[in-house]
Amino acid sequence: MPTILRIDGHRFFFYSRETNEPPHIHVQTAEKAAKFWLSPVALARSVGYNQSELGWLYTLVEQNQAMFLEKWNEYFSASNI
Repeated sequence: MPTILRIDGHRFFFYSRETNEPPHIHVQTAEKAAKFWLSPVALARSVGYNQSELGWLYTLVEQNQAMFLEKWNEYFSASNI
């Protein structure tokens, strides 16, 4: 479960066995969780976050989209060697 970024208690990560899905990032904050597609950025699902929190997380994902995609591609390219 590579952690890509931590901001204000939010952990952005992906699971190591998700090669059958398009690039995405998971976010977890204590008991809350969300999943965002990366291209284009879109909320896939969430549990526990309110609309305001989701809006802020969406903005963070947009701001870090290029880096998340780069890390996704690096990780899954390396794991297929």
